[in-house]
Amino acid sequence: MGKQASAWVESPLQMLCAVEAHHAGLLGPETAVVPRAGLRALRATRKELNRLDLPDGLELTEPREQMPRRMQAVGDAFSGKVQLRWLTSNPGHIVIVDDGLATLRLLELLAAGPFRPLLRARAEPGPLRTALGLAAALRLRASRVSVFTALPVDEELEAGVRRAGVELVRHGFDWLRDQPPSKHGPVERTVVLGTALVRNGLVHRDHYLRWLTALAEQEPLAYYPHRREDPQDVAVIRERPGITVHDAGAPAELTLRGLDPGQRVLSLPSTAIASLRVLLSPRGVAVEPVDVPDDWWTSRAAPALRSHLTGVTG
Repeated sequence: MGKQASAWVESPLQMLCAVEAHHAGLLGPETAVVPRAGLRALRATRKELNRLDLPDGLELTEPREQMPRRMQAVGDAFSGKVQLRWLTSNPGHIVIVDDGLATLRLLELLAAGPFRPLLRARAEPGPLRTALGLAAALRLRASRVSVFTALPVDEELEAGVRRAGVELVRHGFDWLRDQPPSKHGPVERTVVLGTALVRNGLVHRDHYLRWLTALAEQEPLAYYPHRREDPQDVAVIRERPGITVHDAGAPAELTLRGLDPGQRVLSLPSTAIASLRVLLSPRGVAVEPVDVPDDWWTSRAAPALRSHLTGVTG
């Protein structure tokens, strides 16, 4: 590819995986990773990445309000703006990097057939939005598409994705593995990753806070809030005895990569469990999913959604 490739990123994980996609050679010799403006977590991730030995030919640009005219890589394939840009430009080879559970949702829709609109799992779209999602799905069918993921994908789903003409490229954070460990990791034995399930109205707040309090009564905890966690909830957690709250910002894959054997990470259902296992299991660090008891779920968490949320952590 003669021209510089552009990767439009809207979350810390997307930014990290865009770097990995460039390192893996999917985007050509030169890549500009363009973060969306106005997101504190992206600024923190960019700052942390710039401290490391970035791959040759990669540039982390200043954040922008507008996405590039021509994007080779994105994370959020369900964004209406992204889908519209696909339809109004000639993107060529499209690379889609990890965006949490949404990546698995995308793979499921692509494998299900050409006439499944690309819509979020909990979306209740109108006719126009559905039509855009369908047009985007058909555009992907007519394009060369690679999904670049570190998430576990079962054999049946992988086969369906490949039948749809989509290239599935696995990675194990090879670039990040070669970087020196973070010097600012927690000293506590147990690290808890925060969750967005409470703020999204899927898990009862009081049950979650009681669980954290009981855990902290047994041993000191390092708590890393989710970037979409309610600040008021984080303030409450910060006041609980035995819990040290670390500022949310760079993704856990960056900040926790230097954990030592004997430490462990606990988390409610999250794709971070899968990615941290890739990074930390070779170091002897346990990454343990926490099963959500039935009485924690709210009425908004339908059985199919619960299954979708917990499927990646097995």
